[in-house]
Amino acid sequence: MISADKALHKLKEGNRRFVGVTSTRGVLETHLDHIRVVREQKPFAIILGCSDSRVPAELVFHCGLGELFVIRVAGNLVAPSQIGSIEYACQQFDTELVVVMGHSNCGAIRVTVDALLAEDRPVSPNLKSIVERIAPAVAPAVSNHSDASHDELIGIAVNANIQHSVRRLSEKSMILRNLVEAGRLKIVGAEYSLDTGEVVFLDD
Repeated sequence: MISADKALHKLKEGNRRFVGVTSTRGVLETHLDHIRVVREQKPFAIILGCSDSRVPAELVFHCGLGELFVIRVAGNLVAPSQIGSIEYACQQFDTELVVVMGHSNCGAIRVTVDALLAEDRPVSPNLKSIVERIAPAVAPAVSNHSDASHDELIGIAVNANIQHSVRRLSEKSMILRNLVEAGRLKIVGAEYSLDTGEVVFLDD
């Protein structure tokens, strides 16, 4: 078992190494060097991230198989299935760190902001359900920053959505809330930059 603080430090160090690798081939080779065959998983951190294909948590944090328990869903939103997955990992593996990781220029956030601005309405009822889950998090950002450019608004909304998801994990799960209160779990937010590869942890 690894503590939340040590797990967070490990993620930060791994991401520094990831950012330092310049070539795509180098990223792959470095990643494969750390892959090892394990009989059971012992993830030191749980990552709730976006489904965006440009944000693979294992590569971003320079981790191999069995090191991260990753849940990916558009907009890194919090819904019962995601909460249940995190509860399972915390209880099954004694993992002490949960990271909610959003990213710059998130498509799910962009669709939600556009819907709130009445610029574009989701046609699919399933996509609409995603927008409806994200909207409460980003609606205040949209209304409070009417003078911001569209791209600036997306950035503000991404940050607001990450923080909203962090809060909801404790609010919607007694299991996670009890672990946090007992000092056995830390839930933090983070934002990945598509431009630089850097992850900024919002509590830093």
